[in-house]
Amino acid sequence: MSETITKTIVIEVMRYRPEQESEPVWERFTVPYTDDMSVLQGLQAIKDDQDGSLSFRWSCRMAICGSCGMMINGKPMLSCQTFLRDFAPGPIRVEALAHLPIERDLVVSVEPFVKKLESVKPYIIPKEARTLEQGEYLQSPEELERIEQYSSCINCMLCYAACPQFGIDPEFTGPGVLALLHRYNADSRDGGQAERMEVLNAQDGVWSCTAVGYCSEVCPKGVDPARAVNQNKMNSATDYFFSRFLLPGSKRGGKP
Repeated sequence: MSETITKTIVIEVMRYRPEQESEPVWERFTVPYTDDMSVLQGLQAIKDDQDGSLSFRWSCRMAICGSCGMMINGKPMLSCQTFLRDFAPGPIRVEALAHLPIERDLVVSVEPFVKKLESVKPYIIPKEARTLEQGEYLQSPEELERIEQYSSCINCMLCYAACPQFGIDPEFTGPGVLALLHRYNADSRDGGQAERMEVLNAQDGVWSCTAVGYCSEVCPKGVDPARAVNQNKMNSATDYFFSRFLLPGSKRGGKP
């Protein structure tokens, strides 16, 4: 029986410790790995065996929570579903998500994203109130199919790291939030379209998108925010047409 060979790979990590550095710096680590190890596991090995101060977010390790998004060799990816073997013999470069404020090492501030998310009221605003006795709000399979794709967003913010417009203008609402806005506006049970149109039509709303489409390429769940943004542009144009020419002075919300 042949001897087992331990493979190693060099992981270069962008470090930022505000108490030590005024600017981020690169640090190299050599990590033993097997073919089934993810980039996240490589970082965990560094933290466990080489430098316990290394900071990064993770939770589920199953591409569900969206916490472990990072720039891996310059591309926004979930580190839990990205494998070290695909970058052998290395080195592999890992840094915090682009376009977002770095708090420490690979940890970015989520506050700007959360504020944008809250602005679109990401929940169903019922068209009419129902009592418990009246039962639940029903939806047909066809109506579900219209929104199911956009319901898969895990708020990983990879699309924001991929979006050049968000990099230029941090006030831009951004692809992920606009996709969720569309998910609720297109829901047959929802009556809050008019409220969300204010965000959609704003200066930093849907028309700030420059249609690069990279957001959809990096989405780990196939949400296709670029498609949602394009549909939102049509809804915004329809809303403008109705409010400008058919219903002057109204605040009519566009119906997807």
